[in-house]
Amino acid sequence: MAPPHHTVYDGANQNGTVVELAAQEKLQRPDVLNADDFRRQGKQVIELITDYYGGISDYPVHPNVTPGFLRKLLPTEAPACPEPDAFTSALQDVRDIILPGLTHWQSPRHMAHFPASSSTVGALGEALAAGINVNPFTWAASPAGTELEMVVVDWLGKALHLPNSLLFAGGGGGTLLATTGEAILCAVVAARDQKLEQIGVGRIGDLVVYCSDQTHFALVKSARIAGIRRDHCREIRTCHANMFALSPMDLHAAMKADVEAGLVPLFLCATVGTTKTAAVDPIGELCAVAAAHDVWVHVDAAYAGSALVCPEFRHVIDGAEAVDSFSMNAHKWLLVSNDCCAMWVKKPRTLIAALAVEQEVIMKDSASEGHDVVDYMDWNINLTRRFRALKLWLVLRCYGTDGLRDHIRSHVRIAEAFENMVEADARFEVVTERKFSLVCFRLRSPEPDQSGGEETANALNRQLLEEVNAVTSGPYTSFANVGGIYMLRWAIGSTLTEEGHVADAWKVVQERASAILCKMESINASRA
Repeated sequence: MAPPHHTVYDGANQNGTVVELAAQEKLQRPDVLNADDFRRQGKQVIELITDYYGGISDYPVHPNVTPGFLRKLLPTEAPACPEPDAFTSALQDVRDIILPGLTHWQSPRHMAHFPASSSTVGALGEALAAGINVNPFTWAASPAGTELEMVVVDWLGKALHLPNSLLFAGGGGGTLLATTGEAILCAVVAARDQKLEQIGVGRIGDLVVYCSDQTHFALVKSARIAGIRRDHCREIRTCHANMFALSPMDLHAAMKADVEAGLVPLFLCATVGTTKTAAVDPIGELCAVAAAHDVWVHVDAAYAGSALVCPEFRHVIDGAEAVDSFSMNAHKWLLVSNDCCAMWVKKPRTLIAALAVEQEVIMKDSASEGHDVVDYMDWNINLTRRFRALKLWLVLRCYGTDGLRDHIRSHVRIAEAFENMVEADARFEVVTERKFSLVCFRLRSPEPDQSGGEETANALNRQLLEEVNAVTSGPYTSFANVGGIYMLRWAIGSTLTEEGHVADAWKVVQERASAILCKMESINASRA
């Protein structure tokens, strides 16, 4: 009896003809889920990560490299056939050329950005989700994945002291997304469709969104994607006297002017913990203004939302019972690995009405019929979804809310200690009221009363930032230019950061400041 034949595509045939190959000539498929390889290579990865954390302080936080450095070190094409023990060789390349070229976000000296906090459980939860590799886009596609997400967003919402109306338990509901930008976009689209159903789709050009000049650019970007005119994004100016929080009075005036001009107020994005200075918008007062115009209110608490796990910070969202949606990034400060943005909505049906897929989906089955199930593909933009609930559930279960509070409070205490260090040096000033674990400070101008004193101070601090970041063993620092004031900002939040790291980093800042001031004094003396 002749062996069976299989029809395959011959990729080498330029005419695309189909040829017959005997079964004994079939292609050898790589054994990509070999259990022994998984154990061996998994141990290698764990060892590399463990060694990395053990020696992370040896790396400059920010690498001294130029664009294109890595592309010159790697081949221009992927290998046709792997080299012997390719995985081990690849990990060696990670050690030798990848790690030295990274900005080390987990370094205890990384102060430049809001944290991307890490933890053993968070990292292993990410690995576990990747290994299981399911796609919970409908209940039927992964029943346990969907229901775990429902459970864990309520767990997290309760831990953050959010209003019950935003939780599944209170008639609302939540989901896990990739980023705050995705959360804001989903909220804008839901608000848009709800409003257009009331006033007619032809008036989309009349819709207006509102935020402060400190709101993350994700709002403006989301509005553009959602079809809101560029000139209908109102970025309301803030001021130092109000610690750069959005003024309800100014919001009222902006909405009133738009209504009088025949426009339709649609959406307000209020922020708890702005990127530049961690300013906190007055949620309750802003909601009262928005309510008069039936405006959707979203709260972006990407960074500071994690701090709500501590009851002493609950007051920063006073009035949140009136908001329509709320989001925060658990991957910033709550020990969950990237990415994990939690979003809650008061009326899930509005979100679903805007984002649901109307055509029949193959992964819905009869088991879910007749039940009030959640199909998360109708809650966000993407149909392919990661199993983020698993790592968040593990973090909450293994560290507990008390452990997370201790984690947040330790960083707040370190930030308070650093604030005291700055205030103890008369050459420096804390520019904005410290909130959470962000400290904004600057070097004072030695000639503040002279003409151009503010410009001199700004130039001094630009130079200070450049010189501090050039110190190989020093901290990685960022800046903010707010209200014409150029300031340095330190966000304390790396899991490994301790007060000693901050004290050592502060010495670097003081030393560079002394050198700059000394040089400035010499130049002025030579001109006299």
